Amino acid sequence: MDILKTEKSNPRGIPEAPFIDKVENFVKDVETDFDKVMQAFQDRLQQYKYMEMSKRNQLNDLNVKIPDIEKNLDIINFIKQKKSAELDDEISDEDENSQNIQANYELNDTLYTQAVIETEKLDSVYLWLGAEVMLEYPLDEAVELLNERLKNNNEQVAIIKEDLVFLKENITTMEVNTARLYNWDVERRRNSRVEDGTKNLKI
Repeated sequence: MDILKTEKSNPRGIPEAPFIDKVENFVKDVETDFDKVMQAFQDRLQQYKYMEMSKRNQLNDLNVKIPDIEKNLDIINFIKQKKSAELDDEISDEDENSQNIQANYELNDTLYTQAVIETEKLDSVYLWLGAEVMLEYPLDEAVELLNERLKNNNEQVAIIKEDLVFLKENITTMEVNTARLYNWDVERRRNSRVEDGTKNLKI
């Protein structure tokens, strides 16, 4: 409905809700306009709420992904430190085993096992890229990729939080608008009944 068109929007193109100052500016003809205006405002309110729910789901997803990326970075950087120590120091046969990493890893939801990672021979890692895709990356490239993803995800979190604040404000505006429309219509109907009663008394 044209009444909801506005030039104002946030950087992602989410339109700003108009505010009803005077209902008469929106409802020109009570018989034909009121129901349309009310329906348009209720539809926009539901659209905002749907977008809010979608944004919250995105935020929850990112809040799971970011810690996973950080953990992966910690592990890879730890491996790199181990390899660097091996190159800097002369390691005897006795100390060689101490340079290996013992890790517990998950086979399924309730089953874990141990593995010994020989850092001297470890020059690459496999990373899940999504959509059932896993690729092998050299350690430095893996760190670069994960840092880039971490940066992008943190930027997305900031954007989504900004959108959520904007949506919350506009949801509140639309709830106020809907209440003002409803109260205006109740008052109008009451006044109309009073006028009809007065006319009947005069007759």
